[in-house]
Amino acid sequence: MADVSFVRTEMLPERAPPATAVGIIGWMRANLFSSVVNSILTLIALAFVLMVLGNLVPWLLSPTWNAVSLTECRSILHDLGREGHLGGACWGVIRDRWVQLMFGFYPSSEYWRPILTFFMLALALAPILFAEHAPKKLIWFTAIFPFLMPWLLWGGTIWSPLGALVGFIIAYFVYKAVAAAMSEALAMIAGLAAAIIWWMLLMGPIAGALSSIMPFGFEAVQSRNFGGFLLSITIGVVAIGFSLPIGIVLALGRQSDLPLVKYICVGFIEFIRGVPLITLLFVASTLLNIFLPPGTNFDIILRVIIMATLFSSAYMAETIRGGLAALPTGQYEGADSLGLNYWQSQRLIIMPQALKISIPGIVGNFIGLFKDTTLVSIIGLLDPIGLSTAIRADTAWNGVVWELYGFIAFMFFVFCFGMSRYSMYLERKLKTSH
Repeated sequence: MADVSFVRTEMLPERAPPATAVGIIGWMRANLFSSVVNSILTLIALAFVLMVLGNLVPWLLSPTWNAVSLTECRSILHDLGREGHLGGACWGVIRDRWVQLMFGFYPSSEYWRPILTFFMLALALAPILFAEHAPKKLIWFTAIFPFLMPWLLWGGTIWSPLGALVGFIIAYFVYKAVAAAMSEALAMIAGLAAAIIWWMLLMGPIAGALSSIMPFGFEAVQSRNFGGFLLSITIGVVAIGFSLPIGIVLALGRQSDLPLVKYICVGFIEFIRGVPLITLLFVASTLLNIFLPPGTNFDIILRVIIMATLFSSAYMAETIRGGLAALPTGQYEGADSLGLNYWQSQRLIIMPQALKISIPGIVGNFIGLFKDTTLVSIIGLLDPIGLSTAIRADTAWNGVVWELYGFIAFMFFVFCFGMSRYSMYLERKLKTSH
């Protein structure tokens, strides 16, 4: 009997998968219609989404951008046969008041100053957020920007921010001089003491004398004129910028072997975390002046920034402490084996890894702090929420609610979503598990 067996000597050519298993159809079959129950739930969810969009889209696409009052908005919608609150949004209030929502009562002739400040803020953040793409020399501008920002926003003489900068320069040189002869701990104390003496005793008279001789500066703008997103961004940026380094110091202090340092840090963190932020803001607005010398004019925005920074730094400290606790003891032992001292090991080995682990929590604290800036409306500052109340008090816009709150929510979402996306980008860039 003849042998008719057959052995293939070449590979079969590749064939495209079935059209129902790939692409959008394949994804829908695998995720939305994989079973009878999933198919029913998908259809119910789709019907709900279509019902919501059927009411929301016409409301959003309301042709009322040119209206100058709520009455005119309702007249336009009435002519289109769209009655009631669901007939359409009154976007005329946004067109009419968007500048006020952005700048509050900042003088219109000086709008260029906050606009320039926030362009400079983006430039100053570039070496920090995108170090591999930004020119390295920009780091000098980043160091100078914290002194330019208050001068541009509040105005006044240039000698005050320059005097504040000189205090840090004095602290640096005193630290280097003492560190060369004594320990680093004493050098840090000496540098801090020298800076405080300069700021508290010498800077004011010297800045005043220079201002009388060379009065160079901008028109002063009072804090009561700040409002809208200008106020929220100012408080948020400054509090975020200072809360991270303070949180790092508190986290290290809580793990210190020195009992006094440890107990002070633990007491501060637990007290701040046990008190609502609104309570601290009330303290900043009403009680703080009681403990200051008579006649002291302590700026209200500065008081709010200090309280918001302290509040955020306590939570930041616990987030960073979690990152420190997650590191294996081998990292500490490796730093000791290299002969590094405490500060060198923290700067070169321990803290970079702890911060990388803590990125989601740190950014979460930043987002929460930025959203919490809306609480300042309770103490009389006109953030976007406070301004919306003032706008609705106008007879032309009395009754407009959802449009204002929707616009404010959208703007906060843009900022918070940007921080969240950057957090994800940073995590991918620093990922070392692959």
